[in-house]
Amino acid sequence: MNTQKHQPIGVFDSGIGGLTVANAISKLLPNEQIIYFGDTAHLPYGDKSKELIRSYATTITDFLLHEKNCKAVVIACNTASAAAYEVLRDTYKGIAPVINVIDPMIEAVIADEEIKKVGVIATKTTISSGVYQEKFSRRKPSLQYTELATPLLASMIEEGYYHNNISEAVIEKYLSDDALKEIDALVLACTHYPLIKKQISTFYKNEVKIFDSAEVVAQKLNWILQKENLASDKKQATDIFYVSDFTESFESTTHIFYGKEIHLELNNIWKKE
Repeated sequence: MNTQKHQPIGVFDSGIGGLTVANAISKLLPNEQIIYFGDTAHLPYGDKSKELIRSYATTITDFLLHEKNCKAVVIACNTASAAAYEVLRDTYKGIAPVINVIDPMIEAVIADEEIKKVGVIATKTTISSGVYQEKFSRRKPSLQYTELATPLLASMIEEGYYHNNISEAVIEKYLSDDALKEIDALVLACTHYPLIKKQISTFYKNEVKIFDSAEVVAQKLNWILQKENLASDKKQATDIFYVSDFTESFESTTHIFYGKEIHLELNNIWKKE
């Protein structure tokens, strides 16, 4: 392996929610070029089989590593992380590091000795997968664990309903659920949720530690790049944002997740010429 510091970072998701992760990486590591791939042709991943998700994830990772010459790949999607991370990690071992959005969150929570009870909010698909509960119970059995599916939050955010009375009412309804009583920490296990992190912190009066997947994953990536001596000292090229299926509605909502307007390029890597 002859990886160079100037090579880009690949980030992918089933849609554009993973742009929150790309944005966090961009802020923490401004010298890194990011190549983002949103598999909008196949969203949502949540209703697909594990085998199909692994197939999509492998094709995208091949594209990012071999066609776009990325030095690392970030799976910015909880569903794809649960279904495909181990396959991708093993397939590309010795070629490039692969980072998912689940394990860094687990590591961050279990390392904090002050946390006795952790709550997890996520989509129905992520909660039903049991991946967070399995990892927490296996790695820190003494930690109390609770979870709640919050299916309205992602679609609410995509429609621009956040930081207003509507979103506050929905957030309060979910967080008041008995399942989340007396927690010390809350894991935001969906890449959409960083956009309502402030509202969630306000609900808890800043007395509950909030774990934001975007920030935690960016920090993990930074640690890996430093460890492998792969951190770029100068940005070599502008960021690129691909989607496998293009609609104007996707492009019009990218600023919600990335914090500023970006241009999406159509690149259906499955289409045969």
